[in-house]
Amino acid sequence: MNFLDLFSQGDAVTKLVAVLLLLMSVSSWVVIFWKVWLLRRAATDVGRSTAAFWQSSSVGQAQQAVSAFDRESLVLPLIVATQADAQGGLAQAGDRSQQLTRVLRDALHRVLDKLQFGQVLLATVGSTAPFVGLLGTVWGIYHALTGIAAAGQISIDKVAGPVGEALIMTAGGLAVAIPAVLGYNVLGRMIGRIEADLEGFARDLRELLAHQSPP
Repeated sequence: MNFLDLFSQGDAVTKLVAVLLLLMSVSSWVVIFWKVWLLRRAATDVGRSTAAFWQSSSVGQAQQAVSAFDRESLVLPLIVATQADAQGGLAQAGDRSQQLTRVLRDALHRVLDKLQFGQVLLATVGSTAPFVGLLGTVWGIYHALTGIAAAGQISIDKVAGPVGEALIMTAGGLAVAIPAVLGYNVLGRMIGRIEADLEGFARDLRELLAHQSPP
């Protein structure tokens, strides 16, 4: 029995579990491939953008230089945030260093949210797919037991199909969960390296501008 046979011969619960596992698998692989491409591109852009910033003679010139390299808009929002006027009220409280800390923290959170997008899906698939497969396993065993009860005796033809269905569901749940967990861990490390670079740049940028007059 293969996955297609399972889907064609199974009942509504079996088909629901199979479709759910298929959707979870497709969505996780799409996220993995997309994020690998995005994060490799982002890592290159952050390195080039920060280098272009420090090679510029002014912050205004640095914004133009960074915009040429920052294709994912990871570094430029940090620079733009430091050049915006305070909105008044408590936003203007504290000295220049404190104001820069607030705006850079907010900008950094928005940038990191962009990098973290999709991680929740991978974590959810990795943690729930085995249990979805387990549901199909339990349902297959239930079919085997009801088949035995109906026949009044153990018969291979009554047991083989449901047991095969249960084993396929177990394997399907693991096959969906394992790539999602591995992808989550690998991508998390990539995000961590980019996050460290961005946090370091934000800290250096705050130190640079803390003693300058606001624009």
